[in-house]
Amino acid sequence: MKISTKGRYGLTLMISLAKREGQGCVSLKTIAEENNLSDLYLEQLVGPLRNAGLIRSVRGAKGGYQLRVPADEIKAGDIIRLLEGPISFVESIDSEPPAQKELWLRMRDAVREVLDGTTLKYLVEFNDSDKLDNYMFYI
Repeated sequence: MKISTKGRYGLTLMISLAKREGQGCVSLKTIAEENNLSDLYLEQLVGPLRNAGLIRSVRGAKGGYQLRVPADEIKAGDIIRLLEGPISFVESIDSEPPAQKELWLRMRDAVREVLDGTTLKYLVEFNDSDKLDNYMFYI
């Protein structure tokens, strides 16, 4: 499984909206500029996200996009599956030998667990320096 730019940029878009949760709407142009992305490409991603009820659009001078669902209720897996399709490593897994089938299923389940156990709120609050404190380095 390889996550394409649809999944990556869609996740970036949703994280940007989650950072502004409760602050009103933001334009795609602003999000695109902040993340060095194409606003035209982001426009292609908002349709499925809006249709799924994850975001809403507001028209007008102070319009733009905002989360419809709280950031702590949106999982990374929701976004990836919506934009990329089902999480799978092998097509027609039923034709695989039993040992290999077990491996592919375990890999799929592990990825699902990570994606479905990671909320937008977690990604917004993530801090690299917190992770580095847990390691000891010896020279």
